[in-house]
Amino acid sequence: MEKYVQGILAGDKRSTAKIISLVENDGPEKKRVLSQLYPHTGKAYIIGVTGSPGAGKSSLTDCLTKQIRKQGLTVGIIAVDPSSPFTGGALLGDRIRMQDHALDKGVFIRSMGTRGSLGGLARATKEVVRVLDAYGSDVVIVETVGVGQSELDIMDVADTTLVVLTPGAGDHVQTIKAGIMEIADIFVVNKADLDGADKVKTEVEGMLDLSCHGNGWRPPVLLTITRTEQGITDLIDAINRHKAHLESTGSFQQARKERLRTEVLEVVEHVLRARIHKSVEASQDIARLVAKVENREVDPYVAAEEIISVGI
Repeated sequence: MEKYVQGILAGDKRSTAKIISLVENDGPEKKRVLSQLYPHTGKAYIIGVTGSPGAGKSSLTDCLTKQIRKQGLTVGIIAVDPSSPFTGGALLGDRIRMQDHALDKGVFIRSMGTRGSLGGLARATKEVVRVLDAYGSDVVIVETVGVGQSELDIMDVADTTLVVLTPGAGDHVQTIKAGIMEIADIFVVNKADLDGADKVKTEVEGMLDLSCHGNGWRPPVLLTITRTEQGITDLIDAINRHKAHLESTGSFQQARKERLRTEVLEVVEHVLRARIHKSVEASQDIARLVAKVENREVDPYVAAEEIISVGI
């Protein structure tokens, strides 16, 4: 694996693809590889693109990539798709919408299946972001699977989160219900050539008027038409303004620190859960306690406390 690690650091696409597959499949050498790459990360700016299915997230990502490349920056794209029920791989393959970048050496595109994760992202997304960071991507765009009202994992990954809405789909109502207001740094009303786009923009602006913006940033609401690339320049400007705001207020480093803390705790939780399940399978004492719970001799809380206290 050493040659692949060196290949990533040298900007080799094949090595990067190989290691991403290793990370997705939770290969035995994953931890060692990520540990070697970690000192070379932390440079990429991460943009999250989320919203309901059919909102045009992939087309918007494609347009953003074109504009970012014009600035001379390299781009890594992670498109999270529904999983195949047979292979676990990405089902839709949103790279189809980004074929213009297929031969661009400054763009790396990877589709990932959610593999049962319910938060809009695959479990390995953070690790793949880190691989693309080490690979040398200046900007990493993470496009979530079409999200529902509770799939907000992107806020634990992205520096700037775009919430994409469309006219006539009731998305603005879903936004109120979901509390997506809390994670959106920028609202994008896509397909703005459809009837009702201005109404959606006005209603979201009204919601923002009633909200408290504790960090001093009021999310702008922008209209875009990806078919003609209308509004994409304004969107890039808004992203740059948000980045400047984070840096000037000290929020940038603080937010990244909080995300790293959350990630460490998630890893701890994952390891402990694996150990617990392994112990459950092997321990007769736990089987005895579960039998007591089943017979209503003790309740689940008492049984859990006993397991913890004796370290079964």
